[in-house]
Amino acid sequence: MKDFHQMLIERHSIRKYTDQPLTADEVKLILEAALLSPCSKSSRAWQFVVVEDKNTLLGLADCKMGGTVPLKNCVLAVVVAMDPEKSEAWIEDGSVAASYMQLQAAALGLGSCWVEFRGRMTADGTPSEEAVRALLGIPDNLNPMCAVTFGHINEQRKPVDPDKLLWEKVHVGSFRQDDAE
Repeated sequence: MKDFHQMLIERHSIRKYTDQPLTADEVKLILEAALLSPCSKSSRAWQFVVVEDKNTLLGLADCKMGGTVPLKNCVLAVVVAMDPEKSEAWIEDGSVAASYMQLQAAALGLGSCWVEFRGRMTADGTPSEEAVRALLGIPDNLNPMCAVTFGHINEQRKPVDPDKLLWEKVHVGSFRQDDAE
């Protein structure tokens, strides 16, 4: 396993994957990361739908206008569906779970990409959440907020240059308007 900081420098959203499937152990570790993620008041308001079927992945891509290349190219996606009745912090909790999955994938040397559904639309103007619910049989009380795609990386990305980090966005002690842009 890589040093965590180095992994963060090297991790990117990946939109191109090989056709090589993930192992059962890789999938289990990614899902364990989601289930281990912290959540508000231990509400565990999330549900995760694992999708490997290529036609279903293509159907998910149709649930949103644009930004769906990763769904068309991946071998696996996990849809994060949240119950807003179980937690007022459902968006935050789902975001943390999705991020934990992405970090676990990076630790395994795999690529991942977040595909947002919350607040998005299909080409015909249907809310993306409705389209995802219909495609995957998700109950109406759950909000499918995103899918995270996974696979073996099939593109070259340069590591982030730490010298180009936006340290001017960091305020110590209080917000300094003259530092903000």
